[in-house]
Amino acid sequence: MRLFLLVALTMLAFAANSVLNRVALVDGAAGAASFAALRLLSGAVVLALLLVWRGHVSWWPDTAAGPLALLAYVLGFSFAYVSLDAGLGALILFGGVQVTMFAGALWRAEAVPPLRWAGALLAFAGLVFLMWPSGALSVPLAGAGLMLVAAVGWGGYSLLGAGARDPLAATARNFVWATPLALLMAAVFWDGMSTIGAVLAVVSGAVTSGLGYALWYKVLPSIPASVAAVAQLTVPILALAGGLAFLGEDVSWRFAVAASMVLGGVALSLYRSKGSKAS
Repeated sequence: MRLFLLVALTMLAFAANSVLNRVALVDGAAGAASFAALRLLSGAVVLALLLVWRGHVSWWPDTAAGPLALLAYVLGFSFAYVSLDAGLGALILFGGVQVTMFAGALWRAEAVPPLRWAGALLAFAGLVFLMWPSGALSVPLAGAGLMLVAAVGWGGYSLLGAGARDPLAATARNFVWATPLALLMAAVFWDGMSTIGAVLAVVSGAVTSGLGYALWYKVLPSIPASVAAVAQLTVPILALAGGLAFLGEDVSWRFAVAASMVLGGVALSLYRSKGSKAS
């Protein structure tokens, strides 16, 4: 039960992070480069202070792949939404994450039960049903490519988390080493930021990204990569549910059906028949 609650809390943090990013970028409160840089910087500062308070002294990352994967995700995500529709962006992102993490699971010889495959397909079908753009489909190739980079980056970052011995330290080092490159990108491609945009970036970086990702690294060693992949399909549903709750919007039949498919798919992927072992 404790592990389930930690995973649920992490998904809520991811959903809140998605909302903060979309509000800042879509409403023009911040540019993609400036938002990504301040987001990483804020997370790095908060996590570094926590490590100093704890008495941590080593700042070398376990591997260069961690900071690079984090940077690929944050920059790819921010720049993709400059030209990409929100619904199509979510489909590319979470579809790419599923492929990356399931491929990683198979590479590690993780046993993936048939019901988990079926659950993942059902849950993703729910997202497609909800997020597929209405009218003629136009896919900006640059935006789609950047979102694929973000998807592979986040999938790789999550796979690396399975080996994190110290989740807080690993996350802090990833943020600290990714930040200088993001700041350099922002200096070269400075695209402006309002006060509201800065506040959103700081909250996103310090809370929903920094602390949220540290929590994610805490739970990843305890769950199979395929389970971690499927669980993340709840994030767009939670983000939209937050909008319904806080903006007073009516629940559409489309959202109700899609949410049922996603949650049903996640439940199906976690189901174990009698006598089967957790994988």
